[in-house]
Amino acid sequence: MIVFDLECLNGHTFEGWFEDKEDLEKQQAQGILACPVCETTSVVQKLHPIAIKKSSNNMTHRALQASQEAMAELTEKVTEYVEKNFEDVGTDFTKQALKMHYGAEDYRNIKGTTTKEEDKVLAKEGVPVFKVPVTKPPKDNLN
Repeated sequence: MIVFDLECLNGHTFEGWFEDKEDLEKQQAQGILACPVCETTSVVQKLHPIAIKKSSNNMTHRALQASQEAMAELTEKVTEYVEKNFEDVGTDFTKQALKMHYGAEDYRNIKGTTTKEEDKVLAKEGVPVFKVPVTKPPKDNLN
């Protein structure tokens, strides 16, 4: 037997016990899997958090280190791409983004900064924005 976390279309979460993954999928396909709260049959498996086994501490440390190194490399690549391909408009980001959104200016890749209030304005106006945390390069001379 295996336990899966499930969620219905209405956001109710519950557990289901099945012989295996195929049993879950078969019950979903047949429409016999229902939410115990609202009885809808629109039920999907929720993503389940991954547990890390503590007995192999050395392996966990290496996996964590590899993960951190991969994230650092990805962050560096994203930062490099943004630096090379986006025009820095600084604090005028919201103004420039709105002009492009409404056709007053041609579209182009821009980067800059916004305040929380400006974020709300952009969201309200339907301006697609993707926030990327950019790390600052380390200072060569720390002394």
